[in-house]
Amino acid sequence: MQTVRQLLEQKSGRVLVTVSPESTVFQALQVMAEHDIGAVLVMEGGDVVGIFSERDYARRIVLQGRTSAGTRIRDIMTSKVVYVTPDQRSDECMALMTEKHIRHLPVLEGKTVQGMLSIGDLVHATIQEQAQVINQLVHYIQSA
Repeated sequence: MQTVRQLLEQKSGRVLVTVSPESTVFQALQVMAEHDIGAVLVMEGGDVVGIFSERDYARRIVLQGRTSAGTRIRDIMTSKVVYVTPDQRSDECMALMTEKHIRHLPVLEGKTVQGMLSIGDLVHATIQEQAQVINQLVHYIQSA
């Protein structure tokens, strides 16, 4: 199993995308669309104060009849942020995502944000690891 640190190092175009709690939901959605991501960290003064995801948008804007242009992120963000550290393993991340029903995990080392992992990042890493195991087994069987 790979560590979170290793997974972050392998991500291409690794850019941390954040928004302010004062941003409108519409502005956050524009940023998410521009970067083709499903969630952004909400930062204030260098501190993580929340996370905003497509799920938050669907449940707290669309289903409640609010407007994205008239609603601030601070009013609908998830403020209880579940996160991991760089030394945790990918299987721990998957278990945490499953348990908490979330698809994005910020990576914090102390109070410093190192990046963000998505369920897609973890699935990709798992598929690669399984492919390596399969190749090793095939070589072992063929050499026997």
